[in-house]
Amino acid sequence: MTGRSIDGKAIAANVRASVAAAVKELPGQPALAVVLVGDDPASQVYVASKGKATVEAGMRSVEIKLPKETTQEDLIARVDALSRDPEIDGILVQLPLPKHISEPAVLAALDPLKDVDGLTELSAGKLVLGKPGLRPCTPVGCVILAKTERPDLTGANVVVIGRSILVGKPAALLFLEQNASVTIAHSKTRDLKMVCRGADILVAAVGRPEMVRGDWVRPGAIVIDVGTNRVPAPEKGEGKTKLVGDVAYAEAIEVAAAVSPSPGGVGPMTIACLLRNTVLAACVRRGWNIPSALG
Repeated sequence: MTGRSIDGKAIAANVRASVAAAVKELPGQPALAVVLVGDDPASQVYVASKGKATVEAGMRSVEIKLPKETTQEDLIARVDALSRDPEIDGILVQLPLPKHISEPAVLAALDPLKDVDGLTELSAGKLVLGKPGLRPCTPVGCVILAKTERPDLTGANVVVIGRSILVGKPAALLFLEQNASVTIAHSKTRDLKMVCRGADILVAAVGRPEMVRGDWVRPGAIVIDVGTNRVPAPEKGEGKTKLVGDVAYAEAIEVAAAVSPSPGGVGPMTIACLLRNTVLAACVRRGWNIPSALG
């Protein structure tokens, strides 16, 4: 029996609708600033999508595009200026940055109260300690998608493949907050396939195209695919490419209860959660009541 495809676009649309309703309750208009360095095509598309979604939610979008030759010092100065700007509520520095720029150094210049991607040391520390704070958008989206299929995650066996600070580690902590039992697996994990087969919920965040095969999935499991990988697509013509996830979707959907596709699964949730974080950041920083529309 074929499993369900988790419609990340529809679920994200519901989150974005709640954000738009929340903005209407606020005494002012939140503003999100996105900083892009370089001309990476994928990053340009992401930034454009985020800007459009911000405006559609009733917020102000500020896009700062800098050449790839921008120095680390200049970028840090820009981020510092945005951090001190009272009209800016959220700041997102689009990653990855050019190789000559230290991502930790740039993030260290970011005001934690405006850290809508939850990547500063303060945000990470609050997550580890279970204190209120801004949570990383993609991992939050993973939890929301999982809960659409299994509203109560108490006692669920969750396996997260990947231990990055962007997705793997925060995702594990967020599932722990839901009272799940979590295993973080990675390239050094022994018998990775069998570890994955023990999961009620399997989160793939490794950046390797279609690494997770159908026989890695326990029958009836929920699979959340975080990966977005561009691979050759000879069926589309010479030199053409396509996007695939970290999961072999066609195989997994034959075994799992539900699978989030890539693209169309986690990606839309990341943007929706970014908008939600911007509203929350604005409320905390400006002393506004959190709108009822956000729950």
